[in-house]
Amino acid sequence: MKYPPKGSKKLLNAWAFYDWANSVYSLVIASAIFPIFYGAITIVKDSDGNIIDDTINFMGYNLNNDSLISYVTALAFLVVSIFSPFLSGISDYVGNKKSFLKFFCYLGAISCIGLFWFSLDFLWFGLLCYFFALIGFWSSLVFYNSYLPDIAFPEQQDKISAKGFSLGYIGSVILLIICLIMIMKYEWFGFEDEGLPTRLSFVLTGIWWIGFSQYTYKYLPKGNKKEKLTRNVLFNGFKEINKIWFALKSQVRLSRYLMAFFTYSMAVQTIMLIATYFGIEELDWGEQDATTGLIVSILLIQLVAVVGATLTSRIALKIGNIKTLIYLNIFWILICIYAYFIITPQEFYVAAAAVGLVMGGIQALSRSTYSKMIPENTVDTASYFSFYDVSEKIGIVIGMSMYGIVAQITGSVRNAILFLIVFFVAGVFLLLRVPKNNEPVKVD
Repeated sequence: MKYPPKGSKKLLNAWAFYDWANSVYSLVIASAIFPIFYGAITIVKDSDGNIIDDTINFMGYNLNNDSLISYVTALAFLVVSIFSPFLSGISDYVGNKKSFLKFFCYLGAISCIGLFWFSLDFLWFGLLCYFFALIGFWSSLVFYNSYLPDIAFPEQQDKISAKGFSLGYIGSVILLIICLIMIMKYEWFGFEDEGLPTRLSFVLTGIWWIGFSQYTYKYLPKGNKKEKLTRNVLFNGFKEINKIWFALKSQVRLSRYLMAFFTYSMAVQTIMLIATYFGIEELDWGEQDATTGLIVSILLIQLVAVVGATLTSRIALKIGNIKTLIYLNIFWILICIYAYFIITPQEFYVAAAAVGLVMGGIQALSRSTYSKMIPENTVDTASYFSFYDVSEKIGIVIGMSMYGIVAQITGSVRNAILFLIVFFVAGVFLLLRVPKNNEPVKVD
């Protein structure tokens, strides 16, 4: 088949459409329905809705349910952070990277479908599916993102990247609403088991991901370069990251900023991953349906995040990126303190709106700030961003692990939330150490 030429509308739209296909994982599995389902089957409550037991016996160990899922998440991100440099090297040099994209797409999607059989009786299988779904999603993004310079000219890349983000948001929200209707009004569909629609949501996620990605695969080329997968190619990603590591020693401003980002990002990413689990275990929902309330909260975060990102960029234009990031970290500290005391769903909605306001802003501004600090005339910017991505994922591993340990030791998710304040406070102090553009710096 003759593929559309670089820069053509058909090729650009096909590439962006993969966001529509895969973003359902982020919303349905990572953020919304699966966390609620996981909480429902791992927490024992009395007739008044009070938690009697939230421990799980897994491989001979009694673990807090939140600790267990956080450990599995951390392990999956550790695997991704280790393999990302391998995959980056492969994507740059091997001409069949579409095959790698398909492999990880199918791995993630089939694992989502496998969550249909998630149960306490076969906990190892369910957690394995969750583990591979996460790996499939994040690993596929390595190859997906690497296509951008292949399919779009520099002046087209910002626009088509933003279009992919928009398509992903719209597609994931559509499927989430479909699943929510199916779960809330299960009798409309002739289901007698009210738990079946939730499990079917995982199947729909996998089918959606595989099905809509076929449009992308139809027009996306196999890859540009065609070199054999040698040892040098395989380890190229690690070589590039190692090169950036040594280059940072002479780039004080960038290295100090990266340390600050690494520190506060641990807390930001952890909160985003565990917010729903917190809502399940720590709130008194009373007669209100917890599933509906939590999904509404997640949709609220998604909507407000768009507004927050826009506001943050405008504030940064007036007062500067670093100062804005300092204020955002302080706002995160206030959110954590507030979250420690919340009990009612209404208070949780307020927290969700606040998280959404700063979540989109701190992620967008952190990446753009890093981009601006990369030395001018740098040709290999991809290596810098590979280093950035690996740093972020390692931060997630540490953040989720610390969250799980604190929750396990103290027996309270609230204490784990409060503990995350340490990372934001450290982030503020580290950001204060980042010199201004024309400020002379002393190398430590």
